[in-house]
Amino acid sequence: MDRGRRPSELMTTREVAVYLRIKERKVYDLVAGGDIPVSRATGKLLFPRDLVEAWVRRRVEYKEDTAPLMPRPTVFAGSHDPLLDWALRESGSEIATFFDGSLDGLKRLAAGRVIGAGVHLFEPDIGDWNVGHVGRLLPDEPVVLMEWARRRQGLVVPAGNPLGISGVADLFGRRVVARQPGAGSRVLLDHLLERAGLASGSITLLASPARSEADVALAVGEGRADAGLAIEGVARQHRLDFVPIADERYDLALWRRDVFEPPIQRLLVFADTEAFRTRAEVLGGYDLSGFGRIHRNGP
Repeated sequence: MDRGRRPSELMTTREVAVYLRIKERKVYDLVAGGDIPVSRATGKLLFPRDLVEAWVRRRVEYKEDTAPLMPRPTVFAGSHDPLLDWALRESGSEIATFFDGSLDGLKRLAAGRVIGAGVHLFEPDIGDWNVGHVGRLLPDEPVVLMEWARRRQGLVVPAGNPLGISGVADLFGRRVVARQPGAGSRVLLDHLLERAGLASGSITLLASPARSEADVALAVGEGRADAGLAIEGVARQHRLDFVPIADERYDLALWRRDVFEPPIQRLLVFADTEAFRTRAEVLGGYDLSGFGRIHRNGP
């Protein structure tokens, strides 16, 4: 008697795609992200049916107003924002954070690893922010895109601006610190450099990307870079000069059900206080007039 797993108990990529009613490309994305049980023992991707079925059951939500069988971690990911980081603590939300860029946050949201993600991804083809990216990465998910704030993005330069940098075109031949690929600031910087005609080699990017906007300011303040793209509040915090470039929209991508749960509710209630508005003014470069506006309510 063969005590090994019967062939019918192992599913191919195509069979998994049919079972989950998704495209094969999405199955490969789940594998790449380590989000679905898979075996590579034979040199190709095979999926144990019982483990895949258990994985699906763990991710089930019967209705949007009921708790999932496997609750999502109370963690916020995506792009770092000083005002949001402060508000998450001051509001008593009890939400932990793992800020590592906008696209990383959306991928973690899609995988069910977080309850929300902060995003500021420029979409030059439609002149908008974030909506297209959420639609592509979470097309059929009950995810709400809520405006947090408008932020002033620009070039952070040394105090006194000794090189007289007044815009992106002045970065020619300069040392520039950039965020990691997938960060909203990096997406915007790449677009601005292309529009200014600064091809590869026209500037010197630091070998190690900055993992946060604060790291951008540190690289400039320590003299390792002549400039970097970040928000005005970070430049102020580090007492550096700031050259305004663009106003961006920073949104919160949230699971719709989690919007009404205590952690997010504590955050949103706190964001309607005078203490919150005062903090935004002190940091600088924030416009809160659109706070709470829904830009997408998917699917």
